[in-house]
Amino acid sequence: MEIVETHRNDYTISTDKDKLDILSIYKFLSKETDWAKGIPMNTLKTSIENSLNFGLYHNNKQIGYARIISDYSTIAYLGDVFVLKEYRGNGLSKWLINEIMEHPKLQGLRRWILLTDTAEWLYKKFGFTELPHPEFYMEKHNPNVYKGIETTKGNAEET
Repeated sequence: MEIVETHRNDYTISTDKDKLDILSIYKFLSKETDWAKGIPMNTLKTSIENSLNFGLYHNNKQIGYARIISDYSTIAYLGDVFVLKEYRGNGLSKWLINEIMEHPKLQGLRRWILLTDTAEWLYKKFGFTELPHPEFYMEKHNPNVYKGIETTKGNAEET
């Protein structure tokens, strides 16, 4: 896929996987988030390899990240979005989400999916809304997968 890069002063957003500081992404996701706490490095590397990645950089230092899982025709999932704390409040997260939403391969999609319990105000600016019918939403979720504990919600009950 063609690499897309945009610049604003000393900041850059790039889809170039070779520019990603995987160790920096790993440290943030595995230690600073609730959703990926304890993620193994190999799991992270596999997720990066199979996603459209957006690195956010200040003078070539990785300061933010987001990734998209998509079929590039009907649906996209936005995940692992972060900007390092010391860079927040400068409009960088808004710029990052805007660049994602404007990416040429992500146009004309029927559905975007996002799971978040923070920054709803940001995503609402880009048209994300709460589920109109949450009763239609289903999931199979194992919040302890990185701890090696099998506690998946939605396991079939014995009958």
